[in-house]
Amino acid sequence: MRPLDEKETTAIFEKLFKFTGPNLKQIVDRPATEGPDDPPGRYCFRLHKNRVYYASESLVRRATNISGDKLVSLGTCIGKYTHSGAFRLTIQSLDLLAAHARHKVWLKPTAEMSFLYGNAVLKGGLARITDNTHAGDGVVVFSMSDVPLGFGVAARSTQDCRKADANAIVVNHQADVGEYLRNEGEL
Repeated sequence: MRPLDEKETTAIFEKLFKFTGPNLKQIVDRPATEGPDDPPGRYCFRLHKNRVYYASESLVRRATNISGDKLVSLGTCIGKYTHSGAFRLTIQSLDLLAAHARHKVWLKPTAEMSFLYGNAVLKGGLARITDNTHAGDGVVVFSMSDVPLGFGVAARSTQDCRKADANAIVVNHQADVGEYLRNEGEL
């Protein structure tokens, strides 16, 4: 487990900025609420076995007593580096993204299962979308009861969605809660 270097930090912040925009500052400067320390400290990013973790400084200090080969996880795994060196967000980062998302999409109940099975969001399944969403922006997908379901990339802007037909793709799927449950054997 080690701190991120400048290149790794840039890659992670660029990916997070795509979904959070200026709210990224709130993620970085967020005070920690856990740990025995009197001033609890802040949250930080750490790299361990090609995975990036978001954890409080107090937890990171306590984890240094565990050898690297025995440490399985630390805090919340927000993403991982692929063999080619690209950074990918994982579904475990959904809670963090949903709390600080700049662009959001809400699905009709009839379209939720289609999204959870890995399909793109069609305009016919779209209930609401935040204003000023542009094509290529990162969006967090919610149910109508504000439960985060996953995230993806907007295929159309907000204005284009209003003019599109019902079968037009609005959001391209990247990750969803169903993917996590399928991998853990719970779905």
